[in-house]
Amino acid sequence: MQVSAEEQSSWTRRFMEPVDSELRLVCFPHAGGSAAYFRPLAQSLAPRVEALCVQYPGRQDRRHEPLLDSVPALADAAFAALRPTLDGPFAFFGHSLGALVAFEVARRFEQLTVQGPVRLFASARRAPSVARDERVHLRDDAGLIAELTRLGGTADALLTDDDLRALVLPVVRADYRAAETYTAVPANARLTCPISVFVGDADPVALVPEARAWEAHTTGSTDLQVFSGGHFYLDGNTAAVARAVLDTL
Repeated sequence: MQVSAEEQSSWTRRFMEPVDSELRLVCFPHAGGSAAYFRPLAQSLAPRVEALCVQYPGRQDRRHEPLLDSVPALADAAFAALRPTLDGPFAFFGHSLGALVAFEVARRFEQLTVQGPVRLFASARRAPSVARDERVHLRDDAGLIAELTRLGGTADALLTDDDLRALVLPVVRADYRAAETYTAVPANARLTCPISVFVGDADPVALVPEARAWEAHTTGSTDLQVFSGGHFYLDGNTAAVARAVLDTL
């Protein structure tokens, strides 16, 4: 898939001035999330690591673009956009849905290029091989809002304002469809790069044993770090997560 320079730039955001960093960390957001979610992490990682934060189609400044509602479609498009721009050492950080997208983009880099990521950080997501029968994307709007409220991480204004809700819910539904219909092919798909797994100790959708199962998806090493908090543990632990990323890299 060939993409224009404009399409390439539409996929990533920088929240710090470019510096002579040792490495780039490409950050993939959660369902309903945007690149801006990673602004605090990007600021905490600078200047040693430059964060490139992925902006999926259909949200914020890309809201007029068609939504992509499958992990393979997101991964194919992200890979096409990132491939020409990652010319030095890089790692991936994916949160929730983003962990699945990052995993699939990493697979494409390892299979189709000479340089893959030096490490994958899989955050707040159970391993691809751990299945749950989840159908949140099939719920009505009230059911979708109830799930977002349960997990936290979504501003109240986005769920209570009619106009904002009309913009947000289709994005969330498409992202949940992507996550809930995803199946790794093959089921035991593996990377060669190491995987670091980050999870909150009170996350209801990524239990620690489920997160530990990421070790089955790499021929390299795996380590697991548990932080205090729920699905959006990162919100209260940005400095600690940044230290963990820097120490690991």
